[in-house]
Amino acid sequence: MFDPSTILDAILAHGPVVRVVVADIAGSVPREVGASMLVWPGGQSGTIGGGTLEHEATKAALRMLENGAPSKASRHPLGPALGQCCGGAVTLVSERFDEASLPSEDCGHFARAIEGETEMPLALKRALRIARAQGQPVESQFSQGWMIEPISPARTPLWIWGAGHVGRAMVNTIAPLPQFDITWIDTDRERFPQEIPTAVTPAFAANPADLLSYAPKQAHHLILTYSHALDLELCHRLLAHDFAFAGLIGSKTKWARFQNRLSDLGHTRDQIHRITCPIGDPSLGKHPQAIAIGVAQALIQPQIELQARKDLTA
Repeated sequence: MFDPSTILDAILAHGPVVRVVVADIAGSVPREVGASMLVWPGGQSGTIGGGTLEHEATKAALRMLENGAPSKASRHPLGPALGQCCGGAVTLVSERFDEASLPSEDCGHFARAIEGETEMPLALKRALRIARAQGQPVESQFSQGWMIEPISPARTPLWIWGAGHVGRAMVNTIAPLPQFDITWIDTDRERFPQEIPTAVTPAFAANPADLLSYAPKQAHHLILTYSHALDLELCHRLLAHDFAFAGLIGSKTKWARFQNRLSDLGHTRDQIHRITCPIGDPSLGKHPQAIAIGVAQALIQPQIELQARKDLTA
């Protein structure tokens, strides 16, 4: 999907960027249509599959930033010429963006001429009509010099409480996913790493629970602080504040104690059981990264299942 929020974050941090997207594929290739990366002088994010293809596309994107070229399409056979053994071919669309050139999110899709035809091809018009009739986002497609992509919907707010080992693993694992807008909270700026992903907003307060009143009601929360007392206070305030999902790190023993204390604080059994504890997949182990992988899978699984149901009825 085309994600204006991520692109805007990169522009605000680095100036104009070039977005490179896989527009069309044939045969065996490293990434799917719609996979993309952003390139700016001195850095990049995302991937179109790595290897020589990505290296050459990055160099071409930097040249576009230097010469001001707005967009181009290019086809790349993945054979001996690129030193890749996939055997297929990839068409890439590269476009330069600044704040003024980002499209509106209102229409739900981004259609534009990259080269050639001045009028949208009939195939893409038909794809738009079918998507609207079915109430589905249009699929990414490239046809006769035109590119069309669904625009990413608003991201789910995810508040991660705690910047310790598990908190850092959570942020590093989840931040690259396009579904989430992360707010990361702890007691002091010194508890955060020096480098924080651009898609993450850090926040700190002597008592982090005081920041909870600013959380959207539809936010997801992961409670991973260094203090059981702070974890309990966050759970207590969350149950009064409302939320879409709340997960608490801890053992079954910790959760049993928390349930008793939350009950003493006036919360009902049904309210308390809205909090998930423990979090993650115990079969993956207790390493912070393993916990983060399990939690990330649990967060995106409902979306995967929803899309699968839509695909079955389409």
